[in-house]
Amino acid sequence: MGIADETYVLLTTFRRNGDAVPTPVWIVGLPDGSAGFTTELDSGKVKRIRNNPKVTLQPCDMRGKVKEGSAVVEATAEVLVGEAAHPIRDAIRNRHKLMTSMFKVTDLFRRVVLRKNPAECAIRIVL
Repeated sequence: MGIADETYVLLTTFRRNGDAVPTPVWIVGLPDGSAGFTTELDSGKVKRIRNNPKVTLQPCDMRGKVKEGSAVVEATAEVLVGEAAHPIRDAIRNRHKLMTSMFKVTDLFRRVVLRKNPAECAIRIVL
């Protein structure tokens, strides 16, 4: 089982000063052997990936607790927007149907009540 077969991974991105920033994310394997996830376009991880595309991945639970004995995988990430992000979005929705349905409710709340509609993007990870 490869890293792209995991449900959650601890994605570590790097600040300009080199400090590591770990974040648990849903991940999905893609037909070309890469992996991906979706996030908000103005998120910190997107800013860090645009500055430095080198990332590490490690299997974890939804809270970011790393699986004991798991290996760290080095990879390169790229930010995809618009049509380029659709295959990753679709793969996430297909693999995580229940969770994405629950997030639709919170997204609706944010848009209607809080009047926030952040742009979304996808991150493609080349392993």
